[in-house]
Amino acid sequence: MKAIDILRVPVWALELASGAKSFCDNPLIDSPGLNRRRLHVARVRLAERMVDWRRRRLAHLVEPRDVEDYARDGFVIRRNALPEADFQALRRAVEENAFPAQEMWQGNAVTRFAPATCAMCADHPEIGSFVNGALFQGLLRYVASTDANPIVFLHTIFAEPDRGPRDPQTVFHSDTFHATAKAWFFLEDVAEDGGPFTYVPGSHRMTPERLRWEYEKSLIAREDRNWHHALGSFRISDQELEELGYGASVSVAVPANTLVVADTHGFHAGGVSRRATVRLGVYGSLRRNPFLSFTGARPVFVAGP
Repeated sequence: MKAIDILRVPVWALELASGAKSFCDNPLIDSPGLNRRRLHVARVRLAERMVDWRRRRLAHLVEPRDVEDYARDGFVIRRNALPEADFQALRRAVEENAFPAQEMWQGNAVTRFAPATCAMCADHPEIGSFVNGALFQGLLRYVASTDANPIVFLHTIFAEPDRGPRDPQTVFHSDTFHATAKAWFFLEDVAEDGGPFTYVPGSHRMTPERLRWEYEKSLIAREDRNWHHALGSFRISDQELEELGYGASVSVAVPANTLVVADTHGFHAGGVSRRATVRLGVYGSLRRNPFLSFTGARPVFVAGP
């Protein structure tokens, strides 16, 4: 250990009580000795207990059917999320205007993100009404188990299966070691051959088999050739999913005007597009420290800056 690292030890220790997940950046999280003593598993189990405690106190944000669907599957699907007139107005506002955006290229897919800012929501109330509405905000906060503001983007995915290597997001994985929520509101139909979101129902809950798998992965994560895995977003093979006792995955091929909110601690992936596709929607993400003992302090729904 270098001399400077001695000064970093308190910071590394404090990160154990946060959502820090990388096995490359924190030698305590990566410690084979500590993980043989089940450090990683202890963080997973404690996070699940704290998340469950907070989520019970946020059930008023959603409908009883959403609570049931989430508990069973790990995701919620709400078709016809908006009245038809409101949906068409929102889609026109997104399609007929230009917004500042950034792009991310992964494998054969390009994702374009346009932040849903306060200015955007004020200038285009059709967007603001949905982004700040009880349905979108409530489901994200409930699934994430935190009453805080999500980050929200207008979201476009361009997939060309014959161009470049496979998109790494099409491999089944868990985003992190604790519950976290992502939402997609689709402005266009999602076809079965168009790379639909795919989820392994029930994989958001810890079972003895899953905890054993988490334990084994924690011992070797940093050396994994897949850097996503080494950074704490564990990848899993179809064979491993079967060995853990999970059933078949579900492809969420849905019509436009459908909202999907999923706990991406569960195993999920983007489907492999079998043709060139363009998908437009509204995307939200919410992840906070899983060990907090309070739900949050932001009762007013509001878009980002």
